[in-house]
Amino acid sequence: MSLTSRIFGLFTTTETLNSDSASLASSSPSSAPNVGSVSNNGFTASSTSVIDLNQPTTMPEEDEPRPPYLNAMLAGGIGGTCGDMLMHSLDTVKTRQQGDPHFPPKYTSMGSSYATIFRQEGFFRGLYGGVTPAFWGSFPGTVIFFGVYEFTKRRIIDAGINPSIGYLTGGFMADFAASIVYVPSEVLKTRLQLQGRYNNPHFYSGYNYRSTTDALRTIVRQEGFSALFYGYKATIFRDLPFSALQFAFYEKYHKMAIDWMGTRDIGLGLEILTAATAGGMAGVITCPMDVVKTRVQTQQNPESSSPKPTEQAPRQNASQQSLRAQARSISTSPSSGSMPPPSHGAPPPGTARLDTSSFFTGLRMIYQSEGLAGWFRGVGPRGVWTSIQTGTMLVTYQYLLKQFEAWQGSDEAANPL
Repeated sequence: MSLTSRIFGLFTTTETLNSDSASLASSSPSSAPNVGSVSNNGFTASSTSVIDLNQPTTMPEEDEPRPPYLNAMLAGGIGGTCGDMLMHSLDTVKTRQQGDPHFPPKYTSMGSSYATIFRQEGFFRGLYGGVTPAFWGSFPGTVIFFGVYEFTKRRIIDAGINPSIGYLTGGFMADFAASIVYVPSEVLKTRLQLQGRYNNPHFYSGYNYRSTTDALRTIVRQEGFSALFYGYKATIFRDLPFSALQFAFYEKYHKMAIDWMGTRDIGLGLEILTAATAGGMAGVITCPMDVVKTRVQTQQNPESSSPKPTEQAPRQNASQQSLRAQARSISTSPSSGSMPPPSHGAPPPGTARLDTSSFFTGLRMIYQSEGLAGWFRGVGPRGVWTSIQTGTMLVTYQYLLKQFEAWQGSDEAANPL
């Protein structure tokens, strides 16, 4: 097959090939005796064609069941929220590893980091810090996501474009639409996760919010409402490719499982395997984007960082320090005089600071200061988190869709027209 044919085939469905074959068979009736015929998708194929009726057939993407949009949105919202809440503690470990300002880092391996946070700060105020804003953004965000995803995917497939393009574009557009909801919650969540408990004596993050509402008021008052969208571009650069890859992998693996089993009911084991594999692969591939997003949303300028909660700054400088606490300036080689005392737990002289809103500049700065390992800080917990979170979300999504369909069927049977 020529390169041109391969490229053309990427943007056309396999149904075109089937239709062409059917036209060819019907246009030359004299070429072979028509001993018998088999009806297939509305056309008649000659019995001389090689057709194995014993092989299980699968539905083309255009004929796959399409749940009502409301069902898809509710099932996706519940599934996404369950996955986010279940894996929030591991997401906290990932955030600590990526945003740790200490040098050398306090949190290294996934297991030891999890145990350290649990032992020093507890479960709810440590590992589950920031869970409230995570919930605020998770349910409405995933409701919007699945509505836009289903709409975009169906439109693209119906237009005759390759389904893989539909899955990629659907995930891309859906995440873009949901970002208006989840980015502000992501800013609050990430800062509270990095901070840990209020007046945390075990880890210095530069933040010390009493609660989610206090964090919201403080950010808006000191930094302005636009600060809730701080790191928006970095979040988009992370989540758009992640969602596109996640659903492209899932739809492809799910169809492969259906082809292998010969039925759409592939069983719970394969449902979990396909979803978890898709989420884990997408999470690992997009880890560098996640590192930049975390750094941009959480790192502070050491020159203007507020003092530890247990220390009192001079009264005449308190308001100035408070207003400057969130300031960020681009710097890769801070001078020793600009560093706070070692007791603050801040990085020593020479440690690079990522104080930029530019995604690509952030990638370059991390690579120059920490190498390839810096791009993949927290890749272990991120890979595990995205695998289990995606598995939980999509398996719950499929289960709820079946339940909604069964409930609607029973209602229609009980109340016939």
